[in-house]
Amino acid sequence: MSIIFKKSVPGRKGVQLPECDVPVLKKIDSKYLRSEDAQLCELSELDIVRHFTGLSRKNYGVDTNFYPLGSCTMKYNPKITEKIAALDGFSSLHPLLPQLRRGGSLTQGALSVIYELEQQLCEITGMDAFTTHPLAGAHGELTGMMLIAAYHKKKGNNKKVVIIPDEAHGTNPSSASIAGFEIRSVPTGENGRIDLEKLIPMIDQNTAAIMMTNPNTLGLFNPDIKKIANAAHAFDAMLYYDGANLNAILGKFRPGDADFDVIHVNLHKTFATPHGGGGPGAGPVGVKKHLEQFLPISRVAKRTDGIYALEYNYPDSIGYIAPFYGNFSVCLKAYAYILNLGAQGLIDVSENAVLNANYVFHSLKHYYEVPYPGTCMHECVFSARKQTENGVHALDIAKALIDKGMHPPTVYFPLIVKEALMVEPTETESKETLDTFIAAMIEIAHRAESEPQVFSDFPKTTPVSRLDETKAVKNMDFSYIT
Repeated sequence: MSIIFKKSVPGRKGVQLPECDVPVLKKIDSKYLRSEDAQLCELSELDIVRHFTGLSRKNYGVDTNFYPLGSCTMKYNPKITEKIAALDGFSSLHPLLPQLRRGGSLTQGALSVIYELEQQLCEITGMDAFTTHPLAGAHGELTGMMLIAAYHKKKGNNKKVVIIPDEAHGTNPSSASIAGFEIRSVPTGENGRIDLEKLIPMIDQNTAAIMMTNPNTLGLFNPDIKKIANAAHAFDAMLYYDGANLNAILGKFRPGDADFDVIHVNLHKTFATPHGGGGPGAGPVGVKKHLEQFLPISRVAKRTDGIYALEYNYPDSIGYIAPFYGNFSVCLKAYAYILNLGAQGLIDVSENAVLNANYVFHSLKHYYEVPYPGTCMHECVFSARKQTENGVHALDIAKALIDKGMHPPTVYFPLIVKEALMVEPTETESKETLDTFIAAMIEIAHRAESEPQVFSDFPKTTPVSRLDETKAVKNMDFSYIT
């Protein structure tokens, strides 16, 4: 399918406006105006409709296909939550409307959603207070680290170091660094969990926080969290919970009960809101009582008369971190999702996610190397090192899956696993879908032994075949727009 600029025909237009019949006032300085027309494509309305409709049919999304994308939780977004977010009372509500007016209210419904979602997240995670302001998971991490920095500053603690496991998500060290901290990495032990013998001596008066997720990126649950929390709190260091893997433990384990001090929640991963470019995202942050005073403003409060109101009088707050109150429509979808499932439904989410991951794990463990054996949680990690003996790498396996019309799993992460293949099936996928994926992975493993030379050409069935990806980045072709 040609790019839209190659379809351009000089002089062709999709819209023709009538000549202006009112005086034109040019208030923009001429130095800011174009001296010639922008180099846009020239097409009819029909040309444009057909082009983008054709592109949409080539899209790969959760509504059309399976994403075994470990550590990203690309799960189905229920349409009922989309309908709720599209209700006029929500979608047409302007954030600058006054909270109250004589004889009625304008924003009480929206404020109640924010307030009640925060209460729900507190109950689910074991935290004491939440904010819905952060606009993404990484933004939530940054917010959490800013809260920790504010806590230490208030107490006069001169703490500069944040300890992070070597298997952590890449945003962890980035967020801590942006918040002004130095990063120290702690290795993973042979059991696939943080090495306590290495960690405990690293914690001292200079430690501001430890960032962890549980289960970790290897899909393994750490039963030693209490020991780690006690060691951190002995030096007044905070324990931060990366909530990216919360999908595995809903109704089973509350981070707050294990003495985590801060948590961010990826609504797109755990509570079925749109992911990535289909978002926008949202990463609410929860804290224990000793950090509540630092939460960003404004905050939604429920008055004794039942009225919801915005409050700003928090002198120790880190201030504004986002316009208004976060990505409200995304938070609304998560709120509806939680209400729709209820307590038992959320437990079913984690049980089915763990069941699906272990089904995939046990079905493939004889075909791909298992770097860290044991029962996994929501995701399982394999290695393609066995296949590399025949010259087939994790990237080749991913390309072979694309050739079969499947999205590949995460490859080369976690970084501590060579030739990593991380698979997260999520709870929304059926056994039939998983069996199709498993069969494809087994066939690929057999072909890697019998005819490894064919992998250099995959994928063959896509509009664009195997590319030199490094060359494509370094030598980009912009000729189509000149």
